[in-house]
Amino acid sequence: MITYQDYLQVSGKDLDRAAFVRKVINEHKSSDLYTTAQIADDYGKGRNTTITNYQKTVTLVTGQVVPDLYSATHRSSSNFFSMFTTQFNQYLLGNGVTWKEDAPEKLGNDFDTQLQKAGKYALSGGVSFGFFNFDHVDVFSVLEFAPLYDEEDGAMKAGVRFWQIDEQKPLRATFYELDGYTNYLWSSKYKASDAWASIGQDAYMQPKKPYITRMITSEIDGTEIYAKENYPTFPIVPLWGNPNHQSELCGLREKIDAYDFILNGFEDDLDNAQLYWIIKGAGGMDDPSLMQFLDRLRMTKAAAPEDGQDVVPVEVNIPYEARERLLDRLEKQLFKDAMIMNPEDIASGAATATQIKAAYERQNNKADQYEYCVLDFIDGICAIAGIENTASFTRSLIVNTQEEVTTVIAAAQYLDSEYVTRKVLTLLGDGDQADDILKRMDAESIARLNVAGGSEEPEQPESGEV
Repeated sequence: MITYQDYLQVSGKDLDRAAFVRKVINEHKSSDLYTTAQIADDYGKGRNTTITNYQKTVTLVTGQVVPDLYSATHRSSSNFFSMFTTQFNQYLLGNGVTWKEDAPEKLGNDFDTQLQKAGKYALSGGVSFGFFNFDHVDVFSVLEFAPLYDEEDGAMKAGVRFWQIDEQKPLRATFYELDGYTNYLWSSKYKASDAWASIGQDAYMQPKKPYITRMITSEIDGTEIYAKENYPTFPIVPLWGNPNHQSELCGLREKIDAYDFILNGFEDDLDNAQLYWIIKGAGGMDDPSLMQFLDRLRMTKAAAPEDGQDVVPVEVNIPYEARERLLDRLEKQLFKDAMIMNPEDIASGAATATQIKAAYERQNNKADQYEYCVLDFIDGICAIAGIENTASFTRSLIVNTQEEVTTVIAAAQYLDSEYVTRKVLTLLGDGDQADDILKRMDAESIARLNVAGGSEEPEQPESGEV
């Protein structure tokens, strides 16, 4: 593992620094964290790499193991991992951040969106990174950012963001440090320009820039830079997806693979094993000849055996009940291991509020730990931006609306009318209309008081009368 102290040992030469950045990228891409994150990213996109790379084999009478080229091989992938991470991430972050004071403008109008993006990356890859970029937050996944931690205090004090759209295209990287950032590029076909200076060995760079550049524009002098600044600390903060600092795929992958293997095996049997054909008098036919005969039989639905041959179909009852039960069991176990609430548990009938809360218990316990990680991330970003505020979250719960509203109304005599109104409207999904409705209620109350008290304005005497 390359650390911040390793960077301090690098000479100040441009080519040496570029070589170090390239080494950081290569080391990061070979790490267990990156490898697991890459696999998790594939699972999150509905690509089960275990299923994709699986090859059926058969053992010949000679003992030789060869690929099975004749039986069906379905490669369907389930979407459990994407469903789990999306449901859990939106459960905590779907309603956005609730700030104790006004929402900080420094974090940008899209901070809630960026936070959800960071959370999804963190749950999938184990960690993501938020870069406070003057007036907004940019998010990097662990598949594009290599951190450098301090050996003494464990804090992140540098990092490399890298990307390459194709193997034939240039590799680009940005090296973030405490006092600014430097852009690098590697390509055997690129030519030096005013923007990119060649430093040798197919490497190019741009001079280090500060994080904040302040400019002033006037009609006489045009645009001039009058100040260059950096942040009080390193402006990139990690967001861990859980206290274990690992991908949520860990512990789930094997069960997802088992589910997909059983499901695909079921599909293979349905496609290929509904009938067995016994061809009598075909002792001289080799395997390719048999397969050609069966392919023609399936296509034409007719058999043309030679003299002395006979074709007899044998129907096979495919065992499915045991597989169905095992698939159901694996699915339930996946929800338990992922600590995610299965909506089917409360979908049948009108579940009471107590039943719904019980169904959420595991997910709430897990969300409590995740919330600590998210709050640490937000506090770190706010410290860099110079923001003093407190964040909290409203979790996206399924509720028995009728029962919840009845409970609030029953307690209305002990609560003020504004709280009751806002609570009921929130339960009904109309919480954003609370302010308008409260204003209309106040206006109607004032009007009723005026009418009941006869508070019409008295007639004014005419001018000159006493």
